Amino acid sequence: MIEFSGLSLYDAVFTAAAGVTVTAALGVVLFRNIIYSALSLVLAFLGVAAIYFQLNAGFLGVIQILVYAGAISVLIIFAIMLVMNRPAGRTNLTSPRTREVFTGGTITAMMLTALIAAIGLSDWPKTVLLKGADDTVGMLAELMLGDYVVAFEAAAILLLVAVVGAIILAKGVENK
Repeated sequence: MIEFSGLSLYDAVFTAAAGVTVTAALGVVLFRNIIYSALSLVLAFLGVAAIYFQLNAGFLGVIQILVYAGAISVLIIFAIMLVMNRPAGRTNLTSPRTREVFTGGTITAMMLTALIAAIGLSDWPKTVLLKGADDTVGMLAELMLGDYVVAFEAAAILLLVAVVGAIILAKGVENK
């Protein structure tokens, strides 16, 4: 079973960051105001960054903050403001489909119960966190610009096409 007596400060910080992330992710789905949903998404991105920092992946944490919590979130909020044609409080309205909501909630509860049981009943190995000066940024740079350069460039082209498409959709196409 789960032992709470052996929890360290590291575990408590992870639990708090995970709780904030999951709560913010639920806020994205449950808020009726789409602006609040977008701001809750920013908080979820920051929670994921905190988990990255906790896992000693500082570079990924910084990238998560810069790219997702910064740039992508601002882009989403600008897109919402650009295309919103009704009051912000009436944007994420629920539909009265109680049967589908009940079915989805039941499946979610069953999956969550199975996940909690699997985590709680597993015999996890006790390991010590090794702290060392490893060059994760250098290794990542070698991989991205060496073995995976084609995938890296394909992602860059895909992002460029997405930005051009968003600009065309935002400005509208003139019929000539």
